[in-house]
Amino acid sequence: MKKIINYFINLYPLWIISSSIIGFLHPPVFDWFTGQYMVIALSLVMLGMGLTLKVSDFKQILKVPGAIGLGAFAQYTVMPLVGWGIAKLLNLDASLAVGLILVACCPGGTASNVIAYLAKANLALSVIMTTVSTLLAIIVTPLLTSELAGAYIPVDAWGIFKTTVQVVLIPVALGVFLNYKFPEKVEKVSLAGPLVAVLAIVFIAGSIVAQSASVVAQYAYQLLLAASLLHVFGFIFGYLLSYLFRYDSYISKTVSIETGMQNGGLAAVLAKQNFALNPMVAVPAVFSSVMQTLIGGILAGYWNWKSNKADKEELKEKPMNQ
Repeated sequence: MKKIINYFINLYPLWIISSSIIGFLHPPVFDWFTGQYMVIALSLVMLGMGLTLKVSDFKQILKVPGAIGLGAFAQYTVMPLVGWGIAKLLNLDASLAVGLILVACCPGGTASNVIAYLAKANLALSVIMTTVSTLLAIIVTPLLTSELAGAYIPVDAWGIFKTTVQVVLIPVALGVFLNYKFPEKVEKVSLAGPLVAVLAIVFIAGSIVAQSASVVAQYAYQLLLAASLLHVFGFIFGYLLSYLFRYDSYISKTVSIETGMQNGGLAAVLAKQNFALNPMVAVPAVFSSVMQTLIGGILAGYWNWKSNKADKEELKEKPMNQ
């Protein structure tokens, strides 16, 4: 059973694309999955993330503060500015521009940890970076979205803050607490976390496409280009920034992945909950989820192939030494 679940999880790009196609061709399959269903689904994803964390994990931040700080800096400067620039460059419709900027202002997602693993990057560091950027999102995402997207349509920063607390802070904190109090029981159910995450994102993606099928058809090429550029630049700038700070390729790959991968599910739920009168705002999140997965997967395959004996020795001798 475990092998079947892992096989299903590893094919998550296929399931996201499939649910998007089904939602587009036959909306009734997914258009019912909205409102509180989406909030609950993403909350479960964040709870699963919390269940994988231990109090001791946060102490690891003290071992690599520079790399973690750089990752957070890149996450909340490179991506928001690139998202804003692409929206301007492509002259996106106001709602779509806000949606793209919202995606760019979100933290890294759990998918980045999968890509880091496949790329033979620093998985432990990737998990910590995702955790830090997720916690920072509670404050930073509403502020950045309001600042960069407010010129397009009114942005309720307080509303985004409340939703982020609801679907991020509370579930993650609850997961950490449960893992602290009941570690043995949590270990038994933690394997279900990745499976729930994949199912949740699949339903969220299918739902958004189903509810905005006409918009998807009208702006498909433009949004594919916008999402592709956003994540390609994120991967490139994340790596270059790490290289400029003289980090080795092991950590540079990790920062690159954490910068280029966004929490599309969170962006989608924030859009649905806080831009109810502008359903188009949620659409870029779907394209982002698909394109970052495909681009990240290709990049991971390349880095995996390029990995040599020196990388393996570095992994054994100094997994988190900078």
